Amino acid sequence: MLETPFPFARCVLVACLAVLPFVASCASAPMATVPRVDIPRFMGDWYVLGAIPAEQEAQAFNGVESYRLRSGTDDVIETTYVFRDGGFDGELVKLEPVGYVDEEGDGARWGMKFWWWQGPFRLEYLVVWLDADYTRTIIGRSKRDYVWIMARTPELPESEWNELVRVVGELGYDTTKLRRVPQRWGSAPDVSPSERTP
Repeated sequence: MLETPFPFARCVLVACLAVLPFVASCASAPMATVPRVDIPRFMGDWYVLGAIPAEQEAQAFNGVESYRLRSGTDDVIETTYVFRDGGFDGELVKLEPVGYVDEEGDGARWGMKFWWWQGPFRLEYLVVWLDADYTRTIIGRSKRDYVWIMARTPELPESEWNELVRVVGELGYDTTKLRRVPQRWGSAPDVSPSERTP
C-alpha cells in the first residue's frame, strides 16, 4: 500500500485513484471508417447539408466542400469549404485546408491541415459512412465533437435525411446538436463554381 506522510496528500491520492477508471471510460473510442474510399471518385463538390459544426461555421448557409487531388499526387487533397455566414446574403467565407490521406485506412482516414503553423499536426477527418454511388457521405471524428452530412445535391428527400441522422446517432453523436445547413440555389448571391474551386 502507498504511504504518504500527510493526511491531506493521502486524501488527494485516494480521490485521484478513484476517478481514474471514470476518466478512462470517458476517453474517445476509435471511430470505425468505411472499408475503402476511391479517392479520385470522392473528389469534386459536396453540399454540406447538416453538421455539428466547428465555431467558425456555426451559422453557415449554402455550404459547399470541394476536393481536388494536388497535381502529381494521389494522397494530397486541395480542399475548399465555402459558405455564406449568417444568411443567404451573408459574407462569403472561404476555408482552404489541405487533406493528407493516411497510409492506413484505405482512403477513409485523412488528416486536415488548416494553417502552415500546424507543422506536422493534422486534424482527424474520417469517412465514416458513404453510399455505393458516392452521392451521400458522413464525415466524423473519434471525439464525437464535429460531424458533417454531405451530398452531391443541395437537397435530399426527407426519408434520406432522416436515415443519415439515424446513422449519426448510431455513431455515438448527440443528434440534438445537429444543425441542418440551409441550402438555396439559383438566385444571387449563391456561391458560384469559381468561388468554390480549390
